[in-house]
Amino acid sequence: MTPIVIRRLLVAVCVAGIAGMIVTSITDTPEGALTFGLVTAVAAFGMILVTAVTNGGRATSDDELGEALEDRVARLVASGADERTVRALVRDAIRLGRQSPP
Repeated sequence: MTPIVIRRLLVAVCVAGIAGMIVTSITDTPEGALTFGLVTAVAAFGMILVTAVTNGGRATSDDELGEALEDRVARLVASGADERTVRALVRDAIRLGRQSPP
């Protein structure tokens, strides 16, 4: 099973769990609502785990990010962009990122 299939299955479980909580709350069955709530919580936790262990959420090092950025700048310059303008844009983006609160 691919991570996308697992995520979709877990989303379906979450949707069904929410619907189950609503129905059991309307029918005044607190045990059922609690059960559906726990199932939904486990599915949500499963989604967090799937995201954490797949390569899509892989953290990259500063060196990898720097190399990727330099490659993108080189591609822009090769396609005709002014190198000084591109590098000024990168500097401004870095400055903005440092000023913005997390």
